[in-house]
Amino acid sequence: VLSAIFLNDTIVLVFTPLVLGICRHLRRDPIPYLLAVATAANIGSVATITGNPQNMIIGVASGIPFLSFTASLAPVALVGMGIVYLVISYFYPGEFGTGVAFIQVDGSAEEVSDTAVQWPLLRKGTLTTGLMLLAFVAGMPVPLAALTAASILLITRRVQPEEVFREVDWSLLVFFSGLFIVTGSLETLGVGQALFAAARPITTNGVVALTGVSVILSNLISNVPAVLLFRPFMPSLPHPEQAWLVLAMATTLAGNLTLLGSVANLIVAESAQRQGVHLSFGTYLRVGFPVTLLTVIVGTLWLTILF
Repeated sequence: VLSAIFLNDTIVLVFTPLVLGICRHLRRDPIPYLLAVATAANIGSVATITGNPQNMIIGVASGIPFLSFTASLAPVALVGMGIVYLVISYFYPGEFGTGVAFIQVDGSAEEVSDTAVQWPLLRKGTLTTGLMLLAFVAGMPVPLAALTAASILLITRRVQPEEVFREVDWSLLVFFSGLFIVTGSLETLGVGQALFAAARPITTNGVVALTGVSVILSNLISNVPAVLLFRPFMPSLPHPEQAWLVLAMATTLAGNLTLLGSVANLIVAESAQRQGVHLSFGTYLRVGFPVTLLTVIVGTLWLTILF
């Protein structure tokens, strides 16, 4: 739910250490819960224009109102949450049955320490978020509403910049920079355009074909570059609004296929690795593949029926 409002990458960055701490304290296997954080954050983000970067691009390019976008894709997100629970429960029956499986991470359970709640910051953040959502609903352009909310938080800050800088994950920023360099290089070399040129004739064959091409391209060149390649072509399709929503649904849910399919997945894996928990490619794929397959089928059927 929070991913639909605050961006999936942000939510996994905040929740992964929290989930690991709780799992240590309760002596539970952290892997299924980390898988749930990653896959649910991706699925939750499909519900709104603000859920992930590719949805933001689609929202601005398509002109679809915030509420219409949410009304169309929120049901997919809700059903997807149920799919995540069922799939993870199936693959980890010992964790969710009568017995409790526990893999020791550091040799002992970690005590949960008391954390001081910054009530002024919490109230200010909650109020600002509420105002931002009201602006979305009222029809204010999404970039303007988000920038206004961020400006309010910046001009009323009570935390010194040095404290904020200490919380920045610099290695993650380097990773993002490297990702943009690689995707930019593919764009310059024409790899993305060549893939899209080969797949473009298929996309005109209906929702299923567009979904399939979107999922494949998202895993080959990443979802944001895939959306950028589709963007000039979408208005020429017979049903542009449906096509935009299919693109948002497919490119977002495709991120659950592999550990490399979404930046949110990599954030979870890297944060866990720092605390001694290894989330491998194969472990993720075992859950990610059925989750992606089932949610994409649900999304495709829903958008076909809806239009």
